[in-house]
Amino acid sequence: MPANHDVPVLLLDVDGVFSLFGPDLDLRIGGRWLAVEGIAHFLSDAAGEHLRALCARLECVWCTGWEDRADAHLRSHYALDRSFEHLVFDAPPAGAHWKLAAIDARFGPDRPLAWVDDTLDERAQAWAAARLGPTLLVPTHPARGLTAEHAATIRNWAEAFLKRN
Repeated sequence: MPANHDVPVLLLDVDGVFSLFGPDLDLRIGGRWLAVEGIAHFLSDAAGEHLRALCARLECVWCTGWEDRADAHLRSHYALDRSFEHLVFDAPPAGAHWKLAAIDARFGPDRPLAWVDDTLDERAQAWAAARLGPTLLVPTHPARGLTAEHAATIRNWAEAFLKRN
């Protein structure tokens, strides 16, 4: 989907959103193992289903340390019908969350966006509260990933935005 400033952006982390991990491994259900550059990842099937549904209405962008590898490995795994852009991360300014500078550089302060990540700390929350554009932070549990409840929250947020505009 080409960039359209009237369409909200969905920023997607991978680890803890699609690739499940952590001490609560018994919470992982419905997924498959995939070797990515020699590292085993347990990829949630449900998260892929939610992703495909959400991307019908949103501009999806990988916001992960995987950078371009996310699309290279996950597009085929999840049978996505198109490639997603990815952000490239440099060293963050002192005290900033490591992803914020890249998000701001690409989308600025006004573009509506939802961000799904398992590491949305107080710096990300303060940043979201200070943004001019509508911003939704969707924290995930790293052993559960993107759930139906998260997807419903994102879908409702996006629909409310799109109705207003």
